[in-house]
Amino acid sequence: MKIGLGTAQFGMDYGISNREGQTSTDEVVRILEVARQNRISVIDTAALYGASEEVLGRTLPRDHEFRLVTKTIRIDVDRITGEDADRMEQAFFSSLEKLSGCGVYGLLFHNTDDLLAEGGELLLERMEALRHTGRIEKIGVSVYTAEQLDAILELMEPDIVQLPMNVLDQRLLAGGRLAALKSRNIEIHVRSAFLQGLLLMDPESLPDFFASARRHLEGYHAFLRENSITPVRAALGFLAGRFEIDCIVCGVNNHRQLMELCRSAAPLPDIDFSTFALDDATLLNPSCWGVA
Repeated sequence: MKIGLGTAQFGMDYGISNREGQTSTDEVVRILEVARQNRISVIDTAALYGASEEVLGRTLPRDHEFRLVTKTIRIDVDRITGEDADRMEQAFFSSLEKLSGCGVYGLLFHNTDDLLAEGGELLLERMEALRHTGRIEKIGVSVYTAEQLDAILELMEPDIVQLPMNVLDQRLLAGGRLAALKSRNIEIHVRSAFLQGLLLMDPESLPDFFASARRHLEGYHAFLRENSITPVRAALGFLAGRFEIDCIVCGVNNHRQLMELCRSAAPLPDIDFSTFALDDATLLNPSCWGVA
């Protein structure tokens, strides 16, 4: 099962298509049980996902076999100091305490620019030291652009790279980057499979911010109807068909959504999705969306 469970919704109201708000604790328990039954192995969280880590710490069974991946805090300075590395380490131990665990499968740099800043090697050295304690099995980065990825690979050999990819955002397929990562035995986790739900929404109902992409999305949905493919099936099948991808991190609001994802996660190898790709970085990066 390539599906991994994203947990931003566990800790905050997240996603442009989310009409249910933050997921309740009882529903989180149901989601985790569906994940266990479907042999989902990776659960992705972060210190910046509101109360997500605390919720997981309260709801995960003590004997669970999930691989937990969390992320560092954002430092957001031009020059990294030893104090910043201390702050990152303290935040990691806080994450462990919230998760009620003694270690995690993966720790990723959440803000790649922190690592690329002057003195960023101090953060990397501290993360390596934490791995040597046995509390972290794998270290890595969360990137947004090809430029960030290329710069990171000059600095370190990550065990895990998390990156955005979906039917609209195929930028990191260019130049064979995924294949290059896989040739280096780097684990690839893909996020934003549904672009925060944008790919699942009726184009007519989109906010005006997306007006420039409305006709493109109308064509995409028309194609899916003509081929009797649901939007969920198309989004997941596009990614599941990539041999390079190890994990497709998907957030859900309830256990029924997760059941649908698990039913829809088989590859769609015979469909060329390249014509649906967009190059507008503003539309492809939710942090740039001018949506209230």
